Amino acid sequence: MKVLHGFSDPVTRHGYVAIGNFDGVHRGHQAMFRRLCERAEEAGVPAVVVTFDPHPVAVLRPEAAPQPLMTLDDRLAHIAQCGPGAVIVQATTPQFLQLSAREFFEKIVLAELGARGIVEGENFRFGRGRDGTVQQLAAWCADEGLECEVISPVLVAGRAVSSSAIRRLIHEGEVAAAADLLGRPHRVRGIVVHGEARGAKLGFPTANVAGVATLLPAEGVYAGWAHTVGGRWGAAINLGPNPTFGVSDRKFEVHLLDFTGDLYGQPLEIEFLARLRGTVRFGGIDSLLAQIRADVAATRELTTGR
Repeated sequence: MKVLHGFSDPVTRHGYVAIGNFDGVHRGHQAMFRRLCERAEEAGVPAVVVTFDPHPVAVLRPEAAPQPLMTLDDRLAHIAQCGPGAVIVQATTPQFLQLSAREFFEKIVLAELGARGIVEGENFRFGRGRDGTVQQLAAWCADEGLECEVISPVLVAGRAVSSSAIRRLIHEGEVAAAADLLGRPHRVRGIVVHGEARGAKLGFPTANVAGVATLLPAEGVYAGWAHTVGGRWGAAINLGPNPTFGVSDRKFEVHLLDFTGDLYGQPLEIEFLARLRGTVRFGGIDSLLAQIRADVAATRELTTGR
């Protein structure tokens, strides 16, 4: 898949196009991209995805911008897995965001892309103030002789899949439900930094993770996977303060099951499988250790089945 930053490459012209933020590349996006590729193959034309960076709200109202579900690089990697021939990363500048819906259609869809057809979801909005609706898009496409296919929302357990729904679930700590909508566990990336080594003194060393640029779940203890440079490990994860020791700062600590070695300064990727419990202040070290052992046992059961 070609990754482009502009519309000059002829591979992007006269194809079928899907346009959107596509944060998370969830099951709904995946269904859209599959249909996009099918329509493009039937017509013998390119399948092209146009995505935006950064999120438009981050430009217009930075204080209200949603925390992204994934980095741009991860978004592109997951889009590539869905099979389009090219993706255009459109910079969301203030000037670009001032295009009216009609100007967006004429300048981007018609002039820059010369699109043969479009595949979009029911909730697609475009143009200044998100004034353009998918109904308007379909009407304008019909006027210009373009195909416009609007796909229905994907439902999982009766819940419509959307990036905003996934963000809400992760924000609430419902990582297993979020994974159902994503089609995979929510995954974040950071760098291992030095901490206070309190976990090691208790017999459960942890990697302290910093520099995470994407959405973290609610405070609590989670089971998941930790991906190091050398492999994958079951992971008992603590997000939040440590009230037992009077620590109020939010920490991101990961105990890698059966791991030995030094991870300082290395990247670490974490997948969240399930929330085990909330943050608790324990009455003493013995009760804390008993709970840590139970958390590790639950993590081992979820990751290895034993």
